[in-house]
Amino acid sequence: MSYDVAAVRSRFPALRAGIAHFDGPGGSQVPDAVAGAVAAAMTSPLANRGAITPGEIAADAIVLGARAAMADLLGADPRGIVFGRSMTAVTFDLARTLAATWSPGDEIVVTRLDHDANIRPWLVAAEAAGVTVRWLDFDPETTELDDVSSVLSERTRLVAVTGASNLVGTRPPVRRIADAVHAAGALLMVDGVHLTAHAPVDVAALGADLYACSPYKFLGPHCGVLAAAPDLLETLRPAKLAPSADTVPERFELGTLPYELLAGTSAAVDFLAGLAPGGAADRRGALAASMQAVHAHEEPLRERIEKGLAELPGVRVRSRAAERTPTLLVTFDDRDPAQAYRFLAQRRISAPASSFYALEASRRLGLGDTGSLRIGLAPYTDDADVDRLLDGLAAFVGG
Repeated sequence: MSYDVAAVRSRFPALRAGIAHFDGPGGSQVPDAVAGAVAAAMTSPLANRGAITPGEIAADAIVLGARAAMADLLGADPRGIVFGRSMTAVTFDLARTLAATWSPGDEIVVTRLDHDANIRPWLVAAEAAGVTVRWLDFDPETTELDDVSSVLSERTRLVAVTGASNLVGTRPPVRRIADAVHAAGALLMVDGVHLTAHAPVDVAALGADLYACSPYKFLGPHCGVLAAAPDLLETLRPAKLAPSADTVPERFELGTLPYELLAGTSAAVDFLAGLAPGGAADRRGALAASMQAVHAHEEPLRERIEKGLAELPGVRVRSRAAERTPTLLVTFDDRDPAQAYRFLAQRRISAPASSFYALEASRRLGLGDTGSLRIGLAPYTDDADVDRLLDGLAAFVGG
């Protein structure tokens, strides 16, 4: 069955406002089923997790259901799914915990390609532990990441790398990186925030020891998720309150979980699983088929945009990696990207201009801290949206 984008769009109430959204990399719009799940959780009996009252039982079911849903989406073990306020918060907590196992003279690796949420927490933790930080660079012309082997040593304890750049879309060869990292005896942390929205994910196949993502980038609510092997989590002792659970993964979840957001997360995963109906019998298989369908839908739209941009004078696409998501960073030879952002917004087209917290990448590209215009596709993007975008940019550079 072909991908029915009109049917998909009908499930997103926000699209009725008539805005062409190319801002998905910063946060996707939400389908009705997700909003309904959040509302249902908040208007039903709900209490702290337990097994006695209806509210306790409902909360427990929501948490376990969300762990199972994210495990299916990521090909992970539900016993290793940790929820937090955001990917950034989860990573800061994780970095502090791992740093307690490091010693002066140890080394960690971060990349110039990453979002700051997979850089700064590790830099802060490294400074506190007296650990050396080594940087992995990327080529600003091709936006391809350098060879990780050049920065590994017998003292490397962790390498943090993005699964896909939220700024330019580059998808590094994570499996190859993982093999090199593991050969050096280190752990691999993958920021999967941008990747998870555009491709099937299998944490084990990627070789990621730690994988973090954010449901609000793939049609869900605002929270953060960490996936890791339960055996690895068992070896870590995070700071926590004395009465809180010491079991895994609960020992990593500080305070009461946002049950309504976890209910919405499960609904988002179920919605994604239904984007390619008639496929596999289980949710994991359905998700793989659906994400392949999303990729097949988004790629021709990306190609249309790139072809259209190539015909506009003074417009340069900075996203050039061989493997990448449908995310394009665009610069203008003699125009301010912020002007393009405002111009498009007046036409009810949302394509923001910024560094989008990928400060190191933006600086490496020569764009400073302000970045440039980013165009990102989502499962609900259609040809009419692309027409509006290209017409708007043509009017902008023509004006």
